[in-house]
Amino acid sequence: MRLLLRVLGPLVALAVLVSGWWLAVRIFNIRPLLLPAPSEVLAAYARPGNVSYLLREAAVTIGQTMGGFAIAAVVGLTAAMAMTAFRVVRESVMPLIAAAQAVPKVALAPLLIMWFGWGTGSKIALVVLLSFFPILVAAMAGLASTPADLGELPRSLSASRWQAYRRFRLPWALPQIFVGLRLGAVFALIGAVVAQITTPNAGLGSVVVLSGQYGDTALAFAAIGLLAATGIVLYYLINLIERLLLPWSTPLTTPPS
Repeated sequence: MRLLLRVLGPLVALAVLVSGWWLAVRIFNIRPLLLPAPSEVLAAYARPGNVSYLLREAAVTIGQTMGGFAIAAVVGLTAAMAMTAFRVVRESVMPLIAAAQAVPKVALAPLLIMWFGWGTGSKIALVVLLSFFPILVAAMAGLASTPADLGELPRSLSASRWQAYRRFRLPWALPQIFVGLRLGAVFALIGAVVAQITTPNAGLGSVVVLSGQYGDTALAFAAIGLLAATGIVLYYLINLIERLLLPWSTPLTTPPS
């Protein structure tokens, strides 16, 4: 019954949203150039060549998102371990990271283009910049929350610092790390889209920009729909990995029914 409610609940909410959208277009007689009706968006998917075009651009977006997210995850987790293990590293580096995080990432896009070019490199760099910080902060919070008795156990066993992290502190921090990974995945997708809007030469972000320039708002909404579906899949994929690795932690990461 719970599984049925979890499946039906989002579907009902989606149906209500689409119905409200359709009614708003019909009642207020909104022009398709401003807001197309749901049927017009579906028709945009059905146009000859649009499905292959959108899937090709979606593959570009997913590739850039996953590439940047993987780099951010590795660097963020490594930095979190170093900064929680060595106080001097944390006190030296954390203020710089916080200052860099305060800089709007869109403002860095022209510099990234200069450094990495107009292709995939600059887009992946922006994805890394956006998704790195939430992964780092969540991992540091998890690693720093290890109970005192669990922290003393490796010393009593004469374990090295790496063994203490690998066998005790890292497993304890995994639920919090997955919180950061979920946030990082969302920011990674946002970073990829922002980068593609800045330099619209490939990806779903470029489809939105170019469709708007040509007045094809329905195709832009079709691309946005694919972006939303991609975000949902990424979120639940990380949830699935967490459930497989940490079945005991699912009550902490699953909304109550």
